Amino acid sequence: MADLSCNFVGIRSPNPFWLASAPPTDKAYNVNRAFEAGWGGVVWKTLGVDPPVVNVSSRYGAMPLRGQRIAGLNNIELITDRPLAINLEEIRQVKRDWPDRAMIVSLMVPCTEEAWKSILHQVEDTGADAVELNFGCPHGMSERGMGAAVGQVPEYVEMVAAWVKLHSQLPCIVKLTPNITDVRSTARAAFRGGADAVSLINTINSIVSVDLDQMAPTPTVDGKGTHGGYCGPAVKPIALHMVADIARDPETHGKPISAIGGIGTWRDAAEFMALGAGSVQVCTAAMHYGFRIVKDMHAGLSNWMDAKGYATLDDFVGRAVPNVTDWQHLNLDYDIKARIDQDKCIQCGLCHIVCEDTAHQAITAIKNGERYFEVVDAECVGCNLCMHVCPVDDCISMERVDEGTFSDWTTHPNNPLRKATENG
Repeated sequence: MADLSCNFVGIRSPNPFWLASAPPTDKAYNVNRAFEAGWGGVVWKTLGVDPPVVNVSSRYGAMPLRGQRIAGLNNIELITDRPLAINLEEIRQVKRDWPDRAMIVSLMVPCTEEAWKSILHQVEDTGADAVELNFGCPHGMSERGMGAAVGQVPEYVEMVAAWVKLHSQLPCIVKLTPNITDVRSTARAAFRGGADAVSLINTINSIVSVDLDQMAPTPTVDGKGTHGGYCGPAVKPIALHMVADIARDPETHGKPISAIGGIGTWRDAAEFMALGAGSVQVCTAAMHYGFRIVKDMHAGLSNWMDAKGYATLDDFVGRAVPNVTDWQHLNLDYDIKARIDQDKCIQCGLCHIVCEDTAHQAITAIKNGERYFEVVDAECVGCNLCMHVCPVDDCISMERVDEGTFSDWTTHPNNPLRKATENG
């Protein structure tokens, strides 16, 4: 059996599956249920300073997609609205009852050194394993000079991280906002400030839909709506890209990353870990299906690791990073063609329609008076569109047909920069 135990910047947990800072980690009752279900750790819902914030009703908006009720989730909930003292006492008790689980406490306080110093000392007294600095919340708190208002300014990220490392011995994880031009700038700043790790992504600024009866964004609060934070399966590609960017950046390469964003299966987790994440955090999937999903995630990752011969998480964490490159370094000689398995084809014609209307007219229809679809190699550019739209698994595959040579844009004869260099 594969060993799924996780050691992330000295934070130990029986597996890499943590619940992200969110409603599922707002109180001891939820966290106890999560640990009973098998989660390796939690990031406690973000604490602030008293008096607590006031949240609104309603708080969530969802984007359904072809039968999936929550392909994306938008929320306008703020940080915890429970008193700080109660949260701290519950954190202390849960950590005492579950000493083998990771207990990370998310924090967001006004951007002053004294405010951070004060809350850090209180969190340390609970026995928590680490703190996560919430520099990503895009709504409500950012208007108060916290959350994304800090996370969008590298100088602030570096400054607060340095305060935290000065006034606490706990490992410090900086949670990054995706609402920025280049996430590498804030990741670099976090590590310059002394952060032990970064976590990403926090939610994406969004309006998920508009209620056309009330003529207001959803979720609506007494006929009005506002932008909120977008999460769930729909944000996974964005999160993968940002994690990869940090993992392969020369200034942050090899630095610890805790991945967040659309993770709901073992495969999602494995993909993020292959791109350099040492742990993964889950929120929307737990809110959609409940805490027991972790059992499938645990079993699936373990079975996959056994099949691949990976004994520990370290055996595959970061292994995909060297294969992430910039476009100009891709092999321009690589050539693939679509192949249709006629035994599996159900003659729906979708591959023909999309290729004829929106691609390269490389799939013919009707042969000898019968409905039949065939690829014209001379027109096929290997774009993969037909394979992606085909409703039958493995009916359309892509076959490599080139001679195995390599040239990229930097050496290609059509590159104007190369021509200019050759011409002096």
